[in-house]
Amino acid sequence: MSYTCEILDQQPQPTLTIHTRASEEALSQTLGKAFSEIISYIQSLGEQPAGAAFVAYFNMDMKDLDIEIGFPLMKSLPGKDKIKPGELPHGKVATCLYTGGYNTIAPAYSALNDYVKEQGYETTGISYEFYYDTPDTPPEKTRTLIMFPLKS
Repeated sequence: MSYTCEILDQQPQPTLTIHTRASEEALSQTLGKAFSEIISYIQSLGEQPAGAAFVAYFNMDMKDLDIEIGFPLMKSLPGKDKIKPGELPHGKVATCLYTGGYNTIAPAYSALNDYVKEQGYETTGISYEFYYDTPDTPPEKTRTLIMFPLKS
């Protein structure tokens, strides 16, 4: 399979997120609960997300993933309890759009890592996944944008 990878200049974008930890087995349930809590809070403020739900992965320890779950926004909004205001990384980022089930996403990560090296960049070690489709989308049609912030 071929992947389209790009280096882009990302502008700052406000977010609301929940930072937590989860095992790979508990990930789906953890994400669903956090996405629901954040979207309910955003809507309670009379606002809507400005883009796809995302998860930032700060490590790849499948037994203890360090993750930040959230939504991008058009403007900064206040946090509440464990929902915190933040910002997507800005500056140079590498992206790859992957279509397929989450259990077969690894080759897209490899392709993006190779592309970053070929272009002479280095990642920060954090990876983002933006989820463009709902959980009821068939796995073979599920679109996920992988994004690596790059060191300046």
